[in-house]
Amino acid sequence: MSQNPDQEVSLTPSAGWHCSHIFYGFDRLRLRQHVDDIEAAKQSFIAALDPEGPDAPARLQTSLVSGPKADFAVMMLDPDPLRLDAVHQRLMAGPLGPALDVAYSFISLTEVSEYVPSVEQFGARLVAEGDAEGSPAYEAKVKAYAGREEAMRRQRLYPELPEWPSTCFYPMNKKRKVGENWFTLDYAERYRLMAEHGRSGMTFAGRVTQLITVSVGLDDWEWGVTLWARNPEFLKEIVYKMRFDEASARYAEFGPFYTSYVCQPAAVFKHCRLG
Repeated sequence: MSQNPDQEVSLTPSAGWHCSHIFYGFDRLRLRQHVDDIEAAKQSFIAALDPEGPDAPARLQTSLVSGPKADFAVMMLDPDPLRLDAVHQRLMAGPLGPALDVAYSFISLTEVSEYVPSVEQFGARLVAEGDAEGSPAYEAKVKAYAGREEAMRRQRLYPELPEWPSTCFYPMNKKRKVGENWFTLDYAERYRLMAEHGRSGMTFAGRVTQLITVSVGLDDWEWGVTLWARNPEFLKEIVYKMRFDEASARYAEFGPFYTSYVCQPAAVFKHCRLG
C-alpha cells in the first residue's frame, strides 16, 4: 500500500482516546526471592499508578480483582498509546517487576457508536413509539435530548471514570455465523436492535454506567465493555436483563469477565498482603 505524503502521520486518534485494560497477578515466591526492600517497592508501585503523577495518562484507575483470575487491574486512557504502555513498563521495570505477571490485557479506542441517535433520529424514534410529532410532549423530549447529546458524545470519547466501587470488564464480538451474521444485517435493522438494547440499559440509570470501546483491528475481540455500579448486584442484574435483548441473545459472543473493586494503589498493596 502506497503512503500518501500529504497525510498526517500520528499516533493520536482524530477523535477519542486509546484505552488499555491490564490485569496483573503477584507471584509471592518470586516476591520473596527478588524483592529485598518491600517499602521501597510499595512506594514505587504507588508512584507508577498515581493518576495525578507527572507522567500519568489522562485517565488512570486501579481496582482489586475479585477471585483468582488476577490480583489487581489498571484501566487507562490517553491520546498517546505509548503513554499508556509506559505505565506498564514502569511497573515491570520497578522493584515489583520480577513478581508481576500479566493475567490478561485488552487494548481499544473510545468511540461514539454509529447507533447513538442524532437529534433527528431520536425524534423519529419518539414518533415510532407513539409520540405525535410537534406535540408538547414530543418537543420537550427532543429539546431535552438535544441538550444532553453533546455531553453524551463527549463522555464516550473522553470519559470521566466514575468512582463507583464495583466494576467489571468483558470483551465481546458480534456473531458472523450463517443465519446469525450481524455484519450482513442492514443498518436499519441493526439500529432497531441496538435501540432496544439501549432502552434496557437506560433502566439502570443512576445505578450502573458503562463505557464501550472498540478494538476491531487492534485486539482479539471487537469491543470491550466496562461497567461501573453502585453495588455488585447491579452488575449481575444489568447483564442478565440485557442478555434477553435480541442484539445480545442472538448476535453477541462474550469473552472472560473480570470483576473488581475500585481502590487506590496503596489499598491494592495492603489487600494483597504484600507488606
